[in-house]
Amino acid sequence: MSNTTSSQFEADALLRRSTLAIVMGGGAGTRLFPLTKDRAKPAVPLAGKYRLVDIPISNCINSGVRQVYVLTQFNSASLNRHLSRTYRFDQFTRGFVEVLAAQQTPDGERWYQGTADAVRQNLRYFLEGGHEYYLILSGDQLYRMDFRKVMRQHLANEADLTIATLPVNGRDATGFGIMHADESNRIHEFVEKPKDPAVLSKLRMPDATLRSLGLETTEPRYQASMGIYLFNRKVLEDCLDNTHNDFGKHIIPTAIKDRRVHAYNFHGYWEDIGTIRSFYQANLDLCKLVPQFDFFDSVAPIFSHSRPLPATKINGAKIHEALIADGCILTDALIETAVIGVRSQIEAGTTIRKSIIMGADFYAGAAGTDPDRPPPGIGRNCRIERAIIDKNVHIGDNVVITPEGKPDEMDSELFYIRDGIVCIPKDAVIPAGTWI
Repeated sequence: MSNTTSSQFEADALLRRSTLAIVMGGGAGTRLFPLTKDRAKPAVPLAGKYRLVDIPISNCINSGVRQVYVLTQFNSASLNRHLSRTYRFDQFTRGFVEVLAAQQTPDGERWYQGTADAVRQNLRYFLEGGHEYYLILSGDQLYRMDFRKVMRQHLANEADLTIATLPVNGRDATGFGIMHADESNRIHEFVEKPKDPAVLSKLRMPDATLRSLGLETTEPRYQASMGIYLFNRKVLEDCLDNTHNDFGKHIIPTAIKDRRVHAYNFHGYWEDIGTIRSFYQANLDLCKLVPQFDFFDSVAPIFSHSRPLPATKINGAKIHEALIADGCILTDALIETAVIGVRSQIEAGTTIRKSIIMGADFYAGAAGTDPDRPPPGIGRNCRIERAIIDKNVHIGDNVVITPEGKPDEMDSELFYIRDGIVCIPKDAVIPAGTWI
């Protein structure tokens, strides 16, 4: 066995046996409201049949990491239910996926004050397992990453901390924490959301690094933090032995002064889907002939809750660029650039354009449902454009939903508008003939 193969095998084994993944569930999810009105941000549905949290967990499983905690503090019931139904490892492995919600303890009863504070408040649980490495991930990003490659580089560099970075242009750099690393990828400087052109000029990525990523050297690029960190055990303990609340704002700038902090250069599709606009755009991009993110990748699949649903039934619909999940019934509808979620029922004469229909948790007449409540689904002769229809929504016949002629931000009894997109909240009932 060659030295290279041997070192890769060692890195992969350490990732499997000695690494704990920690998924940051975020705060109240105000930027994704009203989708987070009744659920934690990681539990928000994605691409018709998944949840946001399935992305980082699937990346972990595909990389051999089978021990995962998800940190959250708001509306965690549906998240707990999804994780318990989905990620069940057999009794012969040490694998688990569990939620750790903010709680009252003898040490305090505060909500998480930031990403670092969330990890600090749960550190005693993380240290119990004897893990040597801690992989900290965000719960609201759409990407595919092989963490085995991160671990291999981490060990090869003898790093204390490795930060995944993404090359961005000068326009986007002002919205990120920007690293500056030398040609060996060791980070020497960090600036949070730099605006000064002179500062940006000093942070430009080396041409050799750009060429190694297959990027042109004509346009300046900058290493933006992805919020993905691989810590050594003792380093994480030491870095959290203070009152600093956030990794990006506090922990990382301090660590690079006296620790071996290296960048892992990621070059591929990555999208932060923490806002209504980014969530909407990322979902609709999946409808394209060649989407930027591929859910059809059989080598590194995205896992989710398996539902015993029938195949979707289509009764004469016209469909162009759409994702349609299991268990739907579509009758003589026109669907253009739309995501249609599980158990969706759409009646004749209805047009849906550039919209996300999240579907339903149950069919009409399901046990335990209110018999006086109209069943979820979209009635006849409706027109829905540039909208997000959350789960279990009933839309009567002849309803029009469009942001046309309305402000970009608006609250109403039946709907919300965020970033120019109409959002119908979960379990809403829209009476027949309503014009939104």
